[in-house]
Amino acid sequence: MKTIDELKEMTTLVVDSSDLEVLKNYPARDATTNPTLVLQAAENPRYLSIIEKALIPLKGKNCSDEDLVDAVLIAFGLEILAIVPGRVSTEVDAQLSFSTTESIKRAKKLINLYEKAGIERKRVLIKLASTWECLQAAKELEKEGIHCNMTLLFSIPQAILAAQVGATLISPFVGRILDWHKKHKGFQGTADEDPGVLSVRKIFEILKGAGSPIEIMGASFRNIGEIIALAGCDLLTISPQLFDELQTLSQSVSRKLTPPIEKKALPFLDESTFRFQFNEDEMAVDKLAEGIRKFAADTRTLTKLLKEKFS
Repeated sequence: MKTIDELKEMTTLVVDSSDLEVLKNYPARDATTNPTLVLQAAENPRYLSIIEKALIPLKGKNCSDEDLVDAVLIAFGLEILAIVPGRVSTEVDAQLSFSTTESIKRAKKLINLYEKAGIERKRVLIKLASTWECLQAAKELEKEGIHCNMTLLFSIPQAILAAQVGATLISPFVGRILDWHKKHKGFQGTADEDPGVLSVRKIFEILKGAGSPIEIMGASFRNIGEIIALAGCDLLTISPQLFDELQTLSQSVSRKLTPPIEKKALPFLDESTFRFQFNEDEMAVDKLAEGIRKFAADTRTLTKLLKEKFS
């Protein structure tokens, strides 16, 4: 049996791409996107017709930059949902990461656009950065059946609070944690010593040990070793390049993550406790800030591209 087939028996695989031709070639249930991936797809000449079609209904109207971006996000989301049998994640503008009210407003707008296109909200995950403000937004959205994927997650306090507020899914960023430790700590070790892998394993132990129904999706992988080291995680979102590599392997895979038998209650985090514990983790603070800046910059680039096409 191939490595990827063994892995699929333990873990749901998700394609980390918004390239539609790529998605057709990979055996994954869901697809996850972010502004960087949508921008890459939008810059591909093959998808110009999708963008143009999405922008046609806005012609002649007094449209905001937000309207242009949302129309294209939904257009790609609809195309993705025609390919994958499960869910698509669609991200709220990272520039709203520190506003609960605006994040809720934007999320509801995105869900409304999907529903107008005939897509049930259960097939959409709204991606929000794992800030205090967005985690509070997730709490309110989940009450209305709008399911949330908490992204840019690098620490245990973020994971605990996501479970506490009832978010549907979290996406701990394995590879970006590794990147930080290589740069700042000179890390050189095996996959089982990888700080990103260890972080996800600890999060899995704590949340599953508390009986939380939240889904844990390892993300942002740098190598095959990290993926195999997290066999048994609820979901793993994998780049096409690493998918290709996985499909060439025939090594056996053993389950690495199993829910603890002994259950322990989650600690409760109020705002001051969360902010202090999160601030104690230098890596998490650095990577969350960097991730928000990067996604916000890519959103601005995407907006500029769309305005040029719209005009």
